[in-house]
Amino acid sequence: MAKFQNTPGGIELEKRTPPIIVEIIEYVENAVVSKTIIKKTTGNVTAMSFDTGEEPGDKISPFDNFIQIIDATAEITIDKTTHQLKLGNGIIIPALHSIVLMPRRNSRSSPPS
Repeated sequence: MAKFQNTPGGIELEKRTPPIIVEIIEYVENAVVSKTIIKKTTGNVTAMSFDTGEEPGDKISPFDNFIQIIDATAEITIDKTTHQLKLGNGIIIPALHSIVLMPRRNSRSSPPS
């Protein structure tokens, strides 16, 4: 079972513990849910879930981001180029590039934070 700990930056996933990401993030009807795994001044790692029809919206990050689909499917648009992602697929989004993430069914992923 994944454990969280208090850190100066907030609550983070305990280090040296092998988490199962799909077990630490839940679906909430009509919502986008996020849980911070690591929070640093140089960037964050966040797990997120999206109910069908929900999306985090257009986002631009100052960091490169890696999104991996860990449940369901999603469509991601990076600078107007669309990619279809399925279970296990991942993609790197370059820093300062516009993205739109659209889950196609209830989705849990590690999107930008």
